[in-house]
Amino acid sequence: MKRSPVRPAATSGLLVVCHALAFSACGPGEAASGAAETPGAGETAQSAAGAAAGGADLSTGTHVVLLGTGTPNPEPEASGPATAVLVDGRAYIVDAGVGLVRRAAEAADRYGAEGLTAARLDIAFLTHLHSDHTIGLPDLIHTPWVAEREAPLKLFGPGGTAAMAAHLTAAWEADIENRLGGAQPSTPDGWRVEAVEIGPGVIYEDDRVRVTAFAVSHTGWPEAYGFRFDGGGRSVVLSGDTAPTEAIVEMCAGCDVLVHEVYSATTFRDRPPEWQSYHAQAHTSTVELASLAVRARPGILVLHHQLGWGATPEEMVAEIRAAGYDGPLAYGRDLDVY
Repeated sequence: MKRSPVRPAATSGLLVVCHALAFSACGPGEAASGAAETPGAGETAQSAAGAAAGGADLSTGTHVVLLGTGTPNPEPEASGPATAVLVDGRAYIVDAGVGLVRRAAEAADRYGAEGLTAARLDIAFLTHLHSDHTIGLPDLIHTPWVAEREAPLKLFGPGGTAAMAAHLTAAWEADIENRLGGAQPSTPDGWRVEAVEIGPGVIYEDDRVRVTAFAVSHTGWPEAYGFRFDGGGRSVVLSGDTAPTEAIVEMCAGCDVLVHEVYSATTFRDRPPEWQSYHAQAHTSTVELASLAVRARPGILVLHHQLGWGATPEEMVAEIRAAGYDGPLAYGRDLDVY
């Protein structure tokens, strides 16, 4: 499926880049100029790159950049799940799906976001340890170091994160020794990982942002988390992979941006029984998400990690609308900015 045109909308001084295909508004409390109630109707095409060149500034305030919106299925137009929350120019990465570092480089070039250049990717948060959310972790550890990252990667995640990081540095031991001891210039510590295993509550804070983890329910994992970011005058909540949970309502509570995973309730009915059982325990349907969003009241709901099984973006948006959510809504795609 080809990408739809994108169009910027100003919201409280922030540029929000949304796809014209499936949204009714592009920012907290403010519809994009000329946006139609019917998704895709009456839209004016403009590329995200053109929008950035026209004045987007991701160096101040808080912005969400979707680096990957995919699922475990190898969809060629969607990299693995990964999101950057940019706060005053610094990138905080959530999840490490396949293609992460190159998607970040593409976003850095497209939007002039220096915080997304490889050498500056030095802090990340993992929602859980499923392979599609972590298979890009070797890339995040090693590629920015080759690009002259000086500081160790700070990595926050559930139990098992430290062991995973240790295995991934050990697996590339020969490479590390070659680069440290050979002719190639290298920084002494950029390959290291400082892993912190987390629990619910505030897990990170600096002069830009406070990050709060909250437990979600995902297919038998003993620990899976969503995250709330507060900083730069905005609040952002990312669900991670989760079955419906009231924690989303409590943690968002009128947040500016809610990035939530979703599957089509309509095409779900055609799935084999064993897959229906799995997805009901692991993920959130369009109908369930609508109920959560009505009560969470986000400034904009961004669909992420979408399982459509043949449903189009328009159809998935229509399912959410039919289930009662009429707030600002966007069908997220790689490199969208909110």
